[in-house]
Amino acid sequence: MILINRNLVGPEQMGGLAKTELQKEIFSKMNSYEEIYAYDNAEQLQFELQMRQRVVGAARDLNKSGVLFEIFQNSYANRKLWKVSSHGAFFLKPGVTPAEGIRDIFQNGSKYAFECATAMTIVLYKAALDSISEQQFNRLFDGLVLYDWHTDDDLGLYTTKGNNFVPGDVLYFNNPDFSPETPQWRGENVIDLGNGKYYGHGIGIDSAEGMIRQLNSYRKPYAIQSAYLFSQVSKPDYKYLSYFQNRDGNIVFLEDSRIVTKIGSHTWAI
Repeated sequence: MILINRNLVGPEQMGGLAKTELQKEIFSKMNSYEEIYAYDNAEQLQFELQMRQRVVGAARDLNKSGVLFEIFQNSYANRKLWKVSSHGAFFLKPGVTPAEGIRDIFQNGSKYAFECATAMTIVLYKAALDSISEQQFNRLFDGLVLYDWHTDDDLGLYTTKGNNFVPGDVLYFNNPDFSPETPQWRGENVIDLGNGKYYGHGIGIDSAEGMIRQLNSYRKPYAIQSAYLFSQVSKPDYKYLSYFQNRDGNIVFLEDSRIVTKIGSHTWAI
């Protein structure tokens, strides 16, 4: 269920809050669960609906970008922007902003290869970049490093147990009987794209049945347990990130735990 300022939001209010078919699917899924999705105001909910749609869009764009799947040790990146450690971690080179680094992955995908957890964080960073001001993105994610599930605290990525899946969520297909010869297929991190589709780096876009079928092809001999969709959800802190969106050209950000708003030459701190 959805609460705005402690008031229940019903399906009849969807039209004024969700602007696209995907946003309506997101809204309907949230409203159908017993889990409470609580917001201080309608703007926070609309920000989440929009950013979730951008997560889905970034996942589809990464799938089309030409990036390749590789294990950590064989990962590589555009050397003009990134330095890659022997463990497969990507470090921005001096003078390269986080926004430039993230955008280049989508623009020059053939120069990149990484595994599926890193792909998920890249999708989330791109959605954040598309949802807040570039200035604030660069400030929040200064010193950006891309490696596995290591993310900046300002992304607010967290994981909960359960099956309340919503488009834009990061999910996981577990493959308990994976072959020891291909340990990289012990599972697949995916983005829920909505309408029964998922994006997983290295597999592509497929249904749940398709994801399971592909993972099952990497099981050990005489395997008896099928791959399955794990009961957990990972997502960024949408409410926190909403403070950094552009509002009519104004810049809103956090400074020393205060909300600071700049309008023209005037600054207000709350």
